[in-house]
Amino acid sequence: MRKILFILSFVLVLGACDKGFEELNVNPTAPNQVPVTTKFSAAQLYTSGERYENWRANLIYSSTMMQHLSTTAGYWSGDKYTWNKGYASSMIDRIYGNAIKTVEDMLIQLDEEEQPEEMKAITRIMRVFIYHRLTDLYGDVPYSEAGKAVITGNLTPKYDKQSDIYADMLKELEESVAVLGSGTSGFGDADLMFQGDQGKWKRFGNSMMLRLGLRLIKVDASASEAWVTKAIAGGVMESNADIAYIQHTAGPEGINKNGNGEAFSADSNPRMSKTFVDFLQDDPRLPILAARRSDGSTAIADLKGLPNGLDSQLLEDATGELDTDLYAEPNRSIITGEGAPMFYQTYAEVEFMLAEAAERWGLAGGDAEVHYNAGVRAAMKMLSIYGDDAIIADADIDTYLTNNPFDAANAIEQINTQYWAATFLNEYEAFANWRRVGFPNLTPVNYPGNETGGTIPRRLTYATSEQSNNPENYAAAIASQGPDVLTTRVWWDK
Repeated sequence: MRKILFILSFVLVLGACDKGFEELNVNPTAPNQVPVTTKFSAAQLYTSGERYENWRANLIYSSTMMQHLSTTAGYWSGDKYTWNKGYASSMIDRIYGNAIKTVEDMLIQLDEEEQPEEMKAITRIMRVFIYHRLTDLYGDVPYSEAGKAVITGNLTPKYDKQSDIYADMLKELEESVAVLGSGTSGFGDADLMFQGDQGKWKRFGNSMMLRLGLRLIKVDASASEAWVTKAIAGGVMESNADIAYIQHTAGPEGINKNGNGEAFSADSNPRMSKTFVDFLQDDPRLPILAARRSDGSTAIADLKGLPNGLDSQLLEDATGELDTDLYAEPNRSIITGEGAPMFYQTYAEVEFMLAEAAERWGLAGGDAEVHYNAGVRAAMKMLSIYGDDAIIADADIDTYLTNNPFDAANAIEQINTQYWAATFLNEYEAFANWRRVGFPNLTPVNYPGNETGGTIPRRLTYATSEQSNNPENYAAAIASQGPDVLTTRVWWDK
């Protein structure tokens, strides 16, 4: 059974700031430290995210820039490439004070308590996952000095270069997977993803190494191939049973809930993008992922996608329509619930990356088609995690693959377009992979007054508070990376 206990994570918030106050108000019958297992559950939930950052960074910005979702609502800034600085900084605003602080504190506690090395290895892999999302979204970020204000007293951490962060993250993954075996770690059921299964953590660590290795393809193709080779040799995900995800619950408190689901509960504006619906026309996933807003119909003929980059007036000018109720939205009966799963990395993604590695370098057995087909099948079968209404029959998958065979002449584009489809609602990853390879081939919008000159943004922007709270390090980051705007590219996106 998966344990998602908000009350324990709340205790974590209260108890994690006790460094240096051991002599004050000590209750001799109470524990001196929140259990590291409790902190690990909290870190995983914080990483999945609350409504705040999922609504703003994942959905309002990333999902619409990647043309999975669209809307006429003006405050959905990513749909129109406008700049809401608070929305753009929402991930960086939230993640440091909860997930990063927790995981950095855990590493100290694991050492102090002389806990088994496999627990520290798993925590290090979790730490890499947290930081890789941040640096992929923003570029240079606080890393080596981050999350340690209570431990070191440093309230103004430096911004590490993304190239240095990537080098360290890959090192951390390599060292951590080497520690892991096949038994159950001391985290046990407090591990909401894998229940302490070291074998699954090892495969997840190598699969993350595969992801990060491929991120290097533009800046260092040789290093990219080397890390991909190492990841494959170490053993990556083998089936949908290895998927890294959090199965949320609908309560009792917000941290237990799927942050995307909470956003959908509060916001009726998002629709399925025409780009995405058009791609899914002969795909059995379409009636699972989409439903008509007006009546919930999932009949294919009723599922119409809304073009990106329109407001209500532009929609009326183009179509004569005054509202969007006849357009498809994310299927509220299946995928938008507050108790829905939140995916970190899937087996389907891994198979598509193996297909790319086979195509580029002859790795993973050298047969890109085998991995492509396995990726498509896994992406469709994994939807069953949402429930019985999301099960796709094998025969329907076979028909899809017959009608959409592997195209060796356009392999990289086809593989990564399927990757884009498979990362729907994990928009951080969809955005990162699109920047890495440029597929799918999205047509930008050019909404009046947009911030990018009608080009798809390449990153989100830092918190404006950093300009006053951490001015020297903020200025150094700008000098190193480039202006703090939506069009500045991160290091691996050159």
